[in-house]
Formats: sequence, C-alpha cells, structure tokens
Amino acid sequence: MAAKKILMLVGDYVEDYEAMVPYQILTMVGHAVDTVCPGKKKGETVKTAVHDFVGDQTYTELLGHRFAITAAFEEVRPGDYDALVIPGGRAPEYLRLNPRVLELVQEFDRAKKPIAALCHGPQILAAAGVLKDRRCIAYPAVGPECTAAGARLGEVNATFSNALTDGNLVTAPAWPAHPEWMRQFLQVLGSRVEA
Repeated sequence: MAAKKILMLVGDYVEDYEAMVPYQILTMVGHAVDTVCPGKKKGETVKTAVHDFVGDQTYTELLGHRFAITAAFEEVRPGDYDALVIPGGRAPEYLRLNPRVLELVQEFDRAKKPIAALCHGPQILAAAGVLKDRRCIAYPAVGPECTAAGARLGEVNATFSNALTDGNLVTAPAWPAHPEWMRQFLQVLGSRVEA
C-alpha cells in the first residue's frame, strides 16, 4: 500500500470522536494526515465537543479535548494532497462560510480525489456545491440542506452505523459509522488492510 497524504479540515467544536478516531485510523495504516483550521497555525489547537444522547430531543454538547493543528490552513495547496476528510460537529456550520474552505472542497472534487465527510461535514459539501446529483448520507438534521443542494439522500440505519460511497465521495451519518465509513474510504484511497 502506498502511503497517501490526507488533509483533515477541522475547527473549534469539531466533534471529538469524528476528528480523533479517523485521524488515528488513517495514521495507523500508514497515511500522513495534516490537520488544518482557518485562522490557526501549526502547533495551535482547536477545542473539540463530545455529542451524546441523554433523552433530550437533540444531542448534548460537552467540552472534549484539544486537537492539534499540524499545518497552516493558509498554506494548503490541494495538489499536495491525495484526499480530504471533513469531520462533523459544530465546526462545519461556520467553516462553510469561509470562501477558501469552499474552494478547497471544489478543487478536491474537480480532481476526483477522495473526500470523506461525516455527520455535519456534508454542510460544507452542500455549501461548496459538490452534492448535485450525488448520493450521500448525513446526520438527519443536515439532510434538508443536502437535498436543497441537489443530493439524493441515502437512508440512515437505526444505529447510525452505515456509510455510502458515490464515486470519490464517502459519507456517513455520525461517529457510530466509523468502522464502515473508514473501511469504504480506505477502499476509495486504494488502501488494503489485512487482518
């Protein structure tokens, strides 16, 4: 397996599991992952949030950890990377307002490079205009936004553990889908993991 260079787009209150676990999985199999955030420099951190369901009508948000930024967002060139990962949480809500974030996503998509987006991550895909006539899965609250952007939504299973691949795009509804989401993303990357 040839190691790939992967860009992960994060921001304050990215969902803790959705940033940390994919980062660990991808580095465990030998890929190099650069984490970036607009306005943050290499060596700085973003705050993560832990989302959980405790009987309310929606999830709770608790303070998670500090997640390290490993590269400067302003210096990122998509041509230097093989793939893009967009975790969920609250960060995509405001990251999609950054024109350079949208340009990066569009550049990865035009080049047909693998893009993995999870939970609220598809908000950025919708804002970038890359979902038209594409199949995807997102956290249900993001579904109407994806549909308005022209996506054909896949069904989220009862355990939120499924994922969907459409060409270079791999999406999933939430962190319980990590095994399936990362398995499909590794396949699109051309990675082989043997037991």
